[in-house]
Amino acid sequence: MIRALYDWTMRLAAKPRATYALGAVSFAESSFFPIPPDVLLIPMVISERRRAWWLALVCTVTSVLGALAGYFIGAFLFDELARPILAFYGYVDEFADFAVTYNDYGAWIVLVAGGLTPFPFKVVTIASGATGLNLGVFILSSIAARGIRFFTVAGLIYYFGAPVRDFIERRLTLVFTIGVIAVVGGFAAIRFIR
Repeated sequence: MIRALYDWTMRLAAKPRATYALGAVSFAESSFFPIPPDVLLIPMVISERRRAWWLALVCTVTSVLGALAGYFIGAFLFDELARPILAFYGYVDEFADFAVTYNDYGAWIVLVAGGLTPFPFKVVTIASGATGLNLGVFILSSIAARGIRFFTVAGLIYYFGAPVRDFIERRLTLVFTIGVIAVVGGFAAIRFIR
């Protein structure tokens, strides 16, 4: 199944409209969608290394636009939309405590959680709107966080493209397993730290 998904993603990455799909996934992931855009970004950069920086920019811009959608969900539609999304990710009970101190550290939370951890960015964007984090601070932190993340991924693939692709294709199950462990470990660490 993993091999079939990888092959499908590689075929999608080579299609002319793949950049639109990448932008749509990146936008949606920042506000409600559970699949990160890296699933498309990585194979797209592998298949067309010369477009690495453009693809990272597309991910960054559409992700920040999606983050604004998440912010507005939190600010104006918390009970109707945000609460069910937070419930889906298991954060409703912790949200009240989280909101109390959120604005004191909001810029850092957006920067670190949005770019450097596997923590779901949509939770951060919704929390930013729900707690009334300064919109300018939110936008600047989101640009920095998402830019760091996507340009780092694209840069690594750009500079180490062929070996990375060969490694992924030979050890696809290992790469997938490590990715799942990293995500689960990140969530466990966040719950343990709290």
